[in-house]
Amino acid sequence: MARRSMSEDVQERIKQLILDRRLAPGDPLPTEAELVEILDISRNSVREALKALQAMRIVDIRHGFGTYVGSLSLEPLVDGIAFRAAVHHHQGAPALAELMEVREALESGLIGTVAASLPAEDLAVLKGLVDTMEREAEKLSEIRPETDRAFHLALYRALGNHLLSEVLDAFWAALHQVRAELDPAHSDPRGTWRQHRELVQALEDKDGARAVEWMHRHFDDIRARLGRSAAEPLGRWAAGPKAD
Repeated sequence: MARRSMSEDVQERIKQLILDRRLAPGDPLPTEAELVEILDISRNSVREALKALQAMRIVDIRHGFGTYVGSLSLEPLVDGIAFRAAVHHHQGAPALAELMEVREALESGLIGTVAASLPAEDLAVLKGLVDTMEREAEKLSEIRPETDRAFHLALYRALGNHLLSEVLDAFWAALHQVRAELDPAHSDPRGTWRQHRELVQALEDKDGARAVEWMHRHFDDIRARLGRSAAEPLGRWAAGPKAD
């Protein structure tokens, strides 16, 4: 096993301090000077460790105000998954298809459970989002990413598992980051709307098998677009990162 660096050791000690003090996201951490004294290490070691933890969203350094427990979001995971897909894609590996297949496995494996216990209020939200998709397909000739994301978040809200929701959203966001590779010029927004509409109808009918079928059909469309664009380079990283 590789030996941990000094910075990694300090990071672990700061994380343990957060656990020992039962701190929550947004709670203040001891000051830099206090951490130096508590951990008995140099100021530079504390600063280096805090910067690394900030990159992982474990701490939030607010200059002039102090250091706080971070959001603990999965954003670094999203960036890592998306960039991994880009690198492996350039090596000729089916990385984008693999990313899509992981998301498909998660969603199709859960949708049957959702069908059996979807609350009326969540069903109403999903119907409203499907109506929004229809308007967008008609007027904008596209389904806005925000609408699709809201739909997939609402789909699993009833399961009451916050970590599961975050993981599913992380894979949605990672696939969205490389969406340029999905050949949007050949997308079919009305087909996408119909897939979501049929999925919601299956949920309303509490037909888990039909819901699973329509979830797979939805990913079949993405799979087809991946097949058309498999030989093309990833624009986002080929020319450098672009601002969102």
